[in-house]
Amino acid sequence: MPIIQILVVLAVIGFLLWLVNTYVPMAPPIKKIINVVVIVLLVLWLLGIFFPGWYLGLSTYRVGGRR
Repeated sequence: MPIIQILVVLAVIGFLLWLVNTYVPMAPPIKKIINVVVIVLLVLWLLGIFFPGWYLGLSTYRVGGRR
């Protein structure tokens, strides 16, 4: 993925987050939760782009019985 595309996505998401924080009336704790969730998802997305396979250890974990 080209770096320009990554920067555009980050700018659009930042702008949308700013719009929500500025113009959507909601309680400050809810805004804080939304901000934290969006930032965590962006960091995970960027890690997946720049370090593919860093999460492979998580995909090998199985819940349940034997197969």
